Amino acid sequence: MNAAGEGRQQLDAVSVLNAKQTLLQLLARAGVYSGDAEELIGLVEAGALSLAHREVGRSGRSAPGDKGELYESGWLDGTQAVADELAGLATRALRHAVASDPSGPSPDASPPVRKMQVERAKVAVMPLYLSFSTVSDLDPEVSDQVLTAVLGTMTSRQRAAYAGVLTEYASVNRVRLERLYARYGPGGTIAIHGRYSLVHSPTSVAVLERLAAAPARLREEWDAAELPPAWLEGLTMAWASTA
Repeated sequence: MNAAGEGRQQLDAVSVLNAKQTLLQLLARAGVYSGDAEELIGLVEAGALSLAHREVGRSGRSAPGDKGELYESGWLDGTQAVADELAGLATRALRHAVASDPSGPSPDASPPVRKMQVERAKVAVMPLYLSFSTVSDLDPEVSDQVLTAVLGTMTSRQRAAYAGVLTEYASVNRVRLERLYARYGPGGTIAIHGRYSLVHSPTSVAVLERLAAAPARLREEWDAAELPPAWLEGLTMAWASTA
């Protein structure tokens, strides 16, 4: 490798764009709609900037070595400036990812739920559910309808961050969720019943989170999707019994 190659420690803009275009082409061959692919890549880019912002914030709380107050003050000011710039870049990248069409809805609007967003929600709920229960007994098509109702309660920006919201919800409520699925879930002491069918689905974790965060909006979306009211009532009753 020549000296120029050895000195290049970071990817240049052309190489980054090349990797992005290659990934877009591969996803297109797999049948992924170009808008969905762009959004997914945009979320990864925004996430990388957000994580970099947090890392700089953590590592920049104190200056390295003992070089005096003036050096430390300059170090902290410089670190803060970098962190602020990264935060701004992350915010703009997220806005672009979830609203890449300038003529489209705002990231704070609630546009129709897309299939890719439902797929992302599935990826988020499945491992959480399997940490409490076994394989779902609910029809996959019905699960899509339930998740569409759940995501319909959120803005585009909220949908982008929903995996983290779900993980936090499951962590905070882990003991209670364990009781819920042990009693009402697959293999529990109460056999599957129409009223408790939803507890046998990975989507139940998402529905419970929405019942806590946006109950009125969830019920509106639930009714609009013509999902069985008994499922929502049964899940609410089962959850209350574990308090």
